[in-house]
Amino acid sequence: MVQPRFLSRLSLLAATAGLLTSCTGTRLALPGLPGLPKPEQPRISDAAPAPTLQPSSSVIVDAVEKAGPAVVRIDTVKRTVNPLGGIFGRGPAIQQQQGQGSGFITRSDGVLLTNAHVVEGASEVSVTLPDGRSFTGKVLGADPLTDVAVVKVVASKLPVATLGDSNKVRPGEWAIAIGNPLGLDNTVTAGIISAIQRTNAVGEGQRVPYIQTDAAVNPGNSGGPLINDRGQVIGINTAIRQAPGAGLSFAIPINTARQIAAQILERGYASHPYIGVRLQALTPQLAKEINATTSECRLPEVNGVVVVEVMANSPAARGGLKPCDLIEKVGDKAVRNASEVQLGVDRGKVGDPLTITVLRNGSRQNLTVRPAELPREG
Repeated sequence: MVQPRFLSRLSLLAATAGLLTSCTGTRLALPGLPGLPKPEQPRISDAAPAPTLQPSSSVIVDAVEKAGPAVVRIDTVKRTVNPLGGIFGRGPAIQQQQGQGSGFITRSDGVLLTNAHVVEGASEVSVTLPDGRSFTGKVLGADPLTDVAVVKVVASKLPVATLGDSNKVRPGEWAIAIGNPLGLDNTVTAGIISAIQRTNAVGEGQRVPYIQTDAAVNPGNSGGPLINDRGQVIGINTAIRQAPGAGLSFAIPINTARQIAAQILERGYASHPYIGVRLQALTPQLAKEINATTSECRLPEVNGVVVVEVMANSPAARGGLKPCDLIEKVGDKAVRNASEVQLGVDRGKVGDPLTITVLRNGSRQNLTVRPAELPREG
Protein backbone atom coordinates (compact mmCIF):
# COMPACT_ATOMS: atom_id res chain seq x y z
CA MET A 1 0.00 0.00 0.00
CA VAL A 2 2.91 2.36 0.66
CA GLN A 3 4.54 1.85 -2.70
CA PRO A 4 1.58 3.02 -4.88
CA ARG A 5 1.18 6.20 -2.82
CA PHE A 6 4.91 6.94 -3.23
CA LEU A 7 4.71 6.40 -7.01
CA SER A 8 1.60 8.58 -7.20
CA ARG A 9 3.43 11.48 -5.54
CA LEU A 10 6.39 11.00 -7.90
CA SER A 11 4.08 11.13 -10.90
CA LEU A 12 2.53 14.34 -9.65
CA LEU A 13 5.93 15.94 -9.09
CA ALA A 14 7.14 14.83 -12.49
CA ALA A 15 4.09 16.31 -14.20
CA THR A 16 4.52 19.59 -12.35
CA ALA A 17 8.20 19.73 -13.20
CA GLY A 18 7.44 19.18 -16.88
CA LEU A 19 4.92 22.00 -16.84
CA LEU A 20 7.39 24.37 -15.26
CA THR A 21 10.05 23.43 -17.78
CA SER A 22 7.78 24.09 -20.74
CA CYS A 23 6.72 27.48 -19.41
CA THR A 24 9.97 28.86 -18.12
CA GLY A 25 11.17 29.81 -21.63
CA THR A 26 8.21 32.11 -22.12
CA ARG A 27 8.01 33.23 -18.50
CA LEU A 28 4.31 32.32 -18.29
CA ALA A 29 2.58 31.96 -14.88
CA LEU A 30 1.03 28.72 -13.85
CA PRO A 31 -2.71 28.79 -13.34
CA GLY A 32 -3.36 30.00 -9.86
CA LEU A 33 0.34 30.87 -9.25
CA PRO A 34 1.95 34.33 -9.28
CA GLY A 35 4.04 35.29 -12.38
CA LEU A 36 7.82 35.15 -12.33
CA PRO A 37 9.24 38.60 -11.34
CA LYS A 38 11.28 40.58 -13.90
CA PRO A 39 14.74 41.59 -12.75
CA GLU A 40 15.16 45.33 -12.22
CA GLN A 41 17.42 47.19 -14.67
CA PRO A 42 20.21 49.32 -13.19
CA ARG A 43 19.21 52.98 -13.06
CA ILE A 44 21.67 55.04 -15.10
CA SER A 45 19.83 58.37 -15.03
CA ASP A 46 17.41 60.16 -12.75
CA ALA A 47 16.56 62.86 -15.26
CA ALA A 48 12.97 63.37 -16.36
CA PRO A 49 11.94 61.32 -19.42
CA ALA A 50 12.75 63.02 -22.72
CA PRO A 51 9.73 64.53 -24.47
CA THR A 52 8.63 63.08 -27.79
CA LEU A 53 10.66 64.62 -30.61
CA GLN A 54 8.72 66.83 -32.96
CA PRO A 55 9.69 67.35 -36.62
CA SER A 56 12.01 70.35 -36.81
CA SER A 57 13.16 72.53 -39.68
CA SER A 58 16.75 73.50 -40.43
CA VAL A 59 17.94 75.86 -43.11
CA ILE A 60 20.92 73.61 -43.83
CA VAL A 61 18.80 70.46 -44.03
CA ASP A 62 16.29 72.17 -46.31
CA ALA A 63 19.03 73.58 -48.54
CA VAL A 64 20.77 70.22 -48.89
CA GLU A 65 17.50 68.48 -49.71
CA LYS A 66 16.99 70.92 -52.58
CA ALA A 67 20.46 70.77 -54.11
CA GLY A 68 21.76 67.39 -52.97
CA PRO A 69 20.05 65.14 -55.56
CA ALA A 70 21.83 67.04 -58.37
CA VAL A 71 25.35 66.69 -56.92
CA VAL A 72 27.33 63.96 -58.65
CA ARG A 73 30.56 62.04 -58.24
CA ILE A 74 32.94 62.22 -61.20
CA ASP A 75 35.43 59.38 -61.69
CA THR A 76 38.11 59.74 -64.34
CA VAL A 77 40.71 57.53 -65.97
CA LYS A 78 43.77 59.11 -67.58
CA ARG A 79 45.89 56.99 -69.91
CA THR A 80 49.47 58.00 -70.64
CA VAL A 81 52.25 56.39 -72.63
CA ASN A 82 55.07 55.04 -70.51
CA PRO A 83 58.30 55.78 -72.42
CA LEU A 84 60.15 53.12 -70.42
CA GLY A 85 57.50 50.47 -70.85
CA GLY A 86 56.97 47.91 -73.59
CA ILE A 87 60.25 46.70 -75.06
CA PHE A 88 62.28 48.19 -72.18
CA GLY A 89 60.34 46.10 -69.71
CA ARG A 90 59.93 48.82 -67.10
CA GLY A 91 56.22 48.69 -66.50
CA PRO A 92 53.26 48.64 -68.89
CA ALA A 93 53.41 50.55 -72.16
CA ILE A 94 50.20 52.38 -71.21
CA GLN A 95 49.75 53.64 -67.67
CA GLN A 96 46.38 54.45 -66.10
CA GLN A 97 45.75 57.05 -63.46
CA GLN A 98 42.42 57.28 -61.67
CA GLY A 99 40.96 60.48 -60.29
CA GLN A 100 37.81 61.62 -58.56
CA GLY A 101 35.94 64.86 -58.07
CA SER A 102 32.47 66.32 -57.86
CA GLY A 103 30.04 68.18 -60.07
CA PHE A 104 26.42 69.27 -60.24
CA ILE A 105 23.69 68.98 -62.84
CA THR A 106 22.36 72.25 -64.27
CA ARG A 107 20.13 70.93 -67.06
CA SER A 108 17.76 67.99 -66.86
CA ASP A 109 19.01 66.69 -70.22
CA GLY A 110 22.39 65.88 -68.68
CA VAL A 111 24.54 69.05 -68.70
CA LEU A 112 26.68 69.47 -65.59
CA LEU A 113 29.45 71.75 -64.34
CA THR A 114 32.70 70.83 -62.63
CA ASN A 115 36.32 71.99 -62.42
CA ALA A 116 38.59 71.86 -65.44
CA HIS A 117 41.30 70.22 -63.34
CA VAL A 118 38.91 67.37 -62.42
CA VAL A 119 38.53 66.23 -66.05
CA GLU A 120 41.85 67.48 -67.46
CA GLY A 121 43.39 64.87 -69.76
CA ALA A 122 40.72 62.29 -68.91
CA SER A 123 40.32 59.36 -71.31
CA GLU A 124 37.18 58.17 -69.53
CA VAL A 125 34.65 60.07 -67.43
CA SER A 126 32.00 58.39 -65.29
CA VAL A 127 29.19 60.34 -63.59
CA THR A 128 27.33 58.81 -60.62
CA LEU A 129 24.19 60.32 -59.08
CA PRO A 130 23.26 60.05 -55.40
CA ASP A 131 20.44 57.64 -56.35
CA GLY A 132 23.03 55.20 -57.71
CA ARG A 133 22.56 55.77 -61.43
CA SER A 134 25.80 55.97 -63.39
CA PHE A 135 26.47 57.43 -66.84
CA THR A 136 29.38 57.84 -69.19
CA GLY A 137 30.29 61.52 -69.47
CA LYS A 138 31.68 63.53 -72.36
CA VAL A 139 33.73 66.68 -71.72
CA LEU A 140 32.25 69.39 -73.94
CA GLY A 141 34.96 71.87 -73.05
CA ALA A 142 37.20 73.07 -70.25
CA ASP A 143 38.73 76.46 -69.46
CA PRO A 144 41.96 76.18 -67.46
CA LEU A 145 42.13 79.94 -66.83
CA THR A 146 38.97 79.92 -64.73
CA ASP A 147 39.00 76.16 -63.93
CA VAL A 148 35.47 75.61 -65.27
CA ALA A 149 34.42 72.60 -67.35
CA VAL A 150 31.16 71.38 -68.88
CA VAL A 151 30.34 67.65 -69.04
CA LYS A 152 27.40 66.01 -70.83
CA VAL A 153 25.71 62.67 -70.15
CA VAL A 154 23.01 61.02 -72.25
CA ALA A 155 19.97 61.16 -69.99
CA SER A 156 16.71 62.99 -69.42
CA LYS A 157 14.61 64.21 -66.51
CA LEU A 158 17.60 64.44 -64.21
CA PRO A 159 17.44 66.46 -60.98
CA VAL A 160 18.93 69.92 -61.37
CA ALA A 161 20.52 72.43 -59.01
CA THR A 162 19.18 75.98 -58.99
CA LEU A 163 21.78 78.62 -59.80
CA GLY A 164 21.84 81.69 -57.58
CA ASP A 165 23.36 85.15 -58.03
CA SER A 166 26.92 85.33 -56.70
CA ASN A 167 26.90 89.13 -57.01
CA LYS A 168 24.53 89.21 -54.03
CA VAL A 169 26.71 87.07 -51.76
CA ARG A 170 27.82 88.83 -48.56
CA PRO A 171 30.34 87.88 -45.86
CA GLY A 172 28.68 86.22 -42.88
CA GLU A 173 26.04 84.35 -44.88
CA TRP A 174 25.73 80.56 -44.71
CA ALA A 175 28.04 78.60 -47.00
CA ILE A 176 27.28 74.90 -47.53
CA ALA A 177 29.57 72.60 -49.51
CA ILE A 178 28.37 69.30 -50.99
CA GLY A 179 30.67 66.82 -52.65
CA ASN A 180 32.67 63.63 -52.44
CA PRO A 181 35.81 64.39 -50.43
CA LEU A 182 38.32 61.56 -50.06
CA GLY A 183 35.86 59.16 -51.69
CA LEU A 184 33.10 59.78 -49.12
CA ASP A 185 30.05 60.36 -51.31
CA ASN A 186 27.41 62.99 -50.54
CA THR A 187 29.34 64.72 -47.77
CA VAL A 188 27.90 67.98 -46.45
CA THR A 189 29.95 70.62 -44.62
CA ALA A 190 28.88 74.08 -43.57
CA GLY A 191 30.39 77.40 -42.60
CA ILE A 192 30.03 81.02 -43.58
CA ILE A 193 31.12 83.27 -46.39
CA SER A 194 34.42 84.61 -45.08
CA ALA A 195 35.17 87.07 -47.89
CA ILE A 196 34.32 87.88 -51.50
CA GLN A 197 36.36 89.19 -54.43
CA ARG A 198 39.51 87.34 -53.33
CA THR A 199 41.78 88.05 -56.29
CA ASN A 200 44.95 86.93 -54.51
CA ALA A 201 43.67 83.58 -53.25
CA VAL A 202 45.94 81.38 -55.38
CA GLY A 203 48.44 83.94 -56.69
CA GLU A 204 48.47 87.33 -58.38
CA GLY A 205 46.94 88.10 -61.75
CA GLN A 206 44.01 85.72 -61.36
CA ARG A 207 40.98 85.96 -63.61
CA VAL A 208 38.58 84.84 -60.87
CA PRO A 209 37.33 86.92 -57.90
CA TYR A 210 37.00 83.93 -55.56
CA ILE A 211 34.48 83.46 -52.77
CA GLN A 212 36.30 82.51 -49.55
CA THR A 213 34.60 80.27 -46.99
CA ASP A 214 35.49 78.32 -43.86
CA ALA A 215 33.37 75.31 -44.85
CA ALA A 216 35.56 72.19 -44.75
CA VAL A 217 36.67 71.24 -48.26
CA ASN A 218 39.04 68.40 -49.12
CA PRO A 219 40.37 66.65 -52.24
CA GLY A 220 37.34 65.22 -54.02
CA ASN A 221 35.19 68.28 -53.26
CA SER A 222 36.63 69.96 -56.36
CA GLY A 223 33.90 70.78 -58.85
CA GLY A 224 31.09 70.43 -56.32
CA PRO A 225 28.65 73.21 -55.51
CA LEU A 226 28.83 75.82 -52.79
CA ILE A 227 25.22 76.64 -51.92
CA ASN A 228 23.46 79.24 -49.82
CA ASP A 229 20.78 78.69 -47.18
CA ARG A 230 18.11 78.60 -49.89
CA GLY A 231 19.71 75.69 -51.73
CA GLN A 232 20.97 77.86 -54.61
CA VAL A 233 24.41 77.31 -56.09
CA ILE A 234 26.57 80.38 -55.53
CA GLY A 235 29.95 78.91 -56.45
CA ILE A 236 32.06 75.93 -57.53
CA ASN A 237 34.51 74.67 -54.91
CA THR A 238 37.93 74.73 -56.52
CA ALA A 239 40.87 75.41 -54.19
CA ILE A 240 42.01 75.14 -50.60
CA ARG A 241 44.81 76.73 -48.58
CA GLN A 242 45.95 74.94 -45.47
CA ALA A 243 46.59 77.01 -42.38
CA PRO A 244 47.60 76.01 -38.82
CA GLY A 245 44.48 74.80 -37.06
CA ALA A 246 42.16 75.40 -39.99
CA GLY A 247 41.77 75.43 -43.74
CA LEU A 248 40.53 78.10 -46.12
CA SER A 249 38.51 77.18 -49.17
CA PHE A 250 37.76 79.12 -52.31
CA ALA A 251 34.95 78.87 -54.84
CA ILE A 252 34.49 80.23 -58.35
CA PRO A 253 31.48 82.60 -58.29
CA ILE A 254 28.61 80.98 -60.14
CA ASN A 255 28.10 84.10 -62.28
CA THR A 256 31.64 83.67 -63.62
CA ALA A 257 31.11 79.95 -64.14
CA ARG A 258 27.79 80.57 -65.86
CA GLN A 259 29.41 82.96 -68.34
CA ILE A 260 32.25 80.53 -69.14
CA ALA A 261 29.89 77.56 -69.43
CA ALA A 262 27.66 79.45 -71.87
CA GLN A 263 30.66 80.10 -74.13
CA ILE A 264 31.71 76.44 -73.96
CA LEU A 265 28.22 75.28 -74.87
CA GLU A 266 28.09 77.76 -77.75
CA ARG A 267 31.51 77.25 -79.32
CA GLY A 268 33.35 74.54 -77.36
CA TYR A 269 35.79 76.91 -75.66
CA ALA A 270 35.88 80.10 -73.61
CA SER A 271 37.08 83.42 -74.99
CA HIS A 272 39.27 85.75 -72.89
CA PRO A 273 40.26 89.31 -73.79
CA TYR A 274 43.82 90.49 -73.26
CA ILE A 275 45.74 93.74 -73.80
CA GLY A 276 49.38 92.60 -73.59
CA VAL A 277 51.13 94.22 -70.61
CA ARG A 278 53.29 93.01 -67.73
CA LEU A 279 52.47 94.65 -64.43
CA GLN A 280 54.19 95.21 -61.09
CA ALA A 281 52.75 96.04 -57.69
CA LEU A 282 53.94 99.47 -56.62
CA THR A 283 54.66 100.56 -53.04
CA PRO A 284 55.86 103.95 -51.77
CA GLN A 285 59.29 102.47 -51.01
CA LEU A 286 59.62 100.90 -54.47
CA ALA A 287 58.55 104.16 -56.13
CA LYS A 288 61.16 106.07 -54.12
CA GLU A 289 63.89 103.64 -55.20
CA ILE A 290 62.85 103.82 -58.88
CA ASN A 291 62.77 107.60 -58.85
CA ALA A 292 66.22 107.69 -57.25
CA THR A 293 67.89 105.29 -59.70
CA THR A 294 66.45 106.23 -63.10
CA SER A 295 65.20 109.27 -64.93
CA GLU A 296 62.91 107.23 -67.21
CA CYS A 297 60.13 106.93 -64.62
CA ARG A 298 58.73 109.51 -62.25
CA LEU A 299 56.29 107.59 -60.08
CA PRO A 300 54.12 108.84 -57.24
CA GLU A 301 55.05 107.29 -53.90
CA VAL A 302 51.77 105.39 -53.46
CA ASN A 303 50.41 101.85 -53.47
CA GLY A 304 49.19 100.83 -56.92
CA VAL A 305 50.07 98.93 -60.09
CA VAL A 306 52.56 100.06 -62.71
CA VAL A 307 53.24 98.89 -66.28
CA VAL A 308 56.74 97.44 -66.62
CA GLU A 309 56.47 96.02 -70.15
CA VAL A 310 54.21 96.46 -73.18
CA MET A 311 54.20 93.66 -75.77
CA ALA A 312 54.99 94.74 -79.30
CA ASN A 313 51.97 94.95 -81.63
CA SER A 314 49.64 94.24 -78.71
CA PRO A 315 46.32 96.00 -78.04
CA ALA A 316 48.05 97.93 -75.24
CA ALA A 317 50.78 99.12 -77.58
CA ARG A 318 48.24 100.21 -80.19
CA GLY A 319 46.25 101.98 -77.49
CA GLY A 320 49.24 104.02 -76.32
CA LEU A 321 50.14 102.36 -73.00
CA LYS A 322 53.81 102.71 -72.04
CA PRO A 323 56.16 101.36 -69.37
CA CYS A 324 56.05 103.43 -66.15
CA ASP A 325 52.33 104.18 -66.58
CA LEU A 326 50.54 103.92 -63.24
CA ILE A 327 47.13 102.35 -63.98
CA GLU A 328 44.39 103.97 -61.91
CA LYS A 329 41.17 102.77 -63.54
CA VAL A 330 40.01 100.13 -66.01
CA GLY A 331 36.65 101.09 -67.43
CA ASP A 332 34.85 102.90 -64.64
CA LYS A 333 36.41 100.91 -61.76
CA ALA A 334 39.48 101.93 -59.74
CA VAL A 335 42.22 99.29 -59.54
CA ARG A 336 44.83 98.69 -56.86
CA ASN A 337 46.69 95.58 -58.02
CA ALA A 338 47.41 93.40 -61.05
CA SER A 339 44.49 91.07 -60.38
CA GLU A 340 42.01 93.95 -60.40
CA VAL A 341 43.46 95.16 -63.71
CA GLN A 342 43.04 91.64 -65.10
CA LEU A 343 39.44 91.42 -63.91
CA GLY A 344 38.74 94.84 -65.39
CA VAL A 345 40.02 93.70 -68.77
CA ASP A 346 37.96 90.49 -68.48
CA ARG A 347 34.81 92.55 -68.01
CA GLY A 348 35.40 94.04 -71.45
CA LYS A 349 34.75 92.32 -74.74
CA VAL A 350 37.10 91.36 -77.52
CA GLY A 351 37.27 94.21 -80.04
CA ASP A 352 35.20 96.67 -77.99
CA PRO A 353 36.81 99.93 -76.79
CA LEU A 354 37.98 99.88 -73.17
CA THR A 355 39.05 103.05 -71.37
CA ILE A 356 42.17 102.78 -69.20
CA THR A 357 43.10 105.72 -67.01
CA VAL A 358 46.81 106.11 -66.28
CA LEU A 359 49.05 108.56 -64.47
CA ARG A 360 52.12 109.36 -66.61
CA ASN A 361 54.79 111.71 -65.26
CA GLY A 362 52.22 113.45 -63.11
CA SER A 363 49.67 113.83 -65.92
CA ARG A 364 46.43 111.82 -65.92
CA GLN A 365 45.39 110.41 -69.32
CA ASN A 366 42.46 108.33 -70.60
CA LEU A 367 43.60 105.80 -73.18
CA THR A 368 41.35 103.68 -75.38
CA VAL A 369 42.37 100.06 -75.82
CA ARG A 370 40.56 97.39 -77.83
CA PRO A 371 41.28 93.99 -76.21
CA ALA A 372 42.09 91.08 -78.50
CA GLU A 373 41.29 87.42 -77.92
CA LEU A 374 43.85 85.63 -75.81
CA PRO A 375 45.45 82.88 -77.93
CA ARG A 376 44.40 79.44 -76.74
CA GLU A 377 47.00 76.87 -75.78
CA GLY A 378 47.30 73.93 -78.15
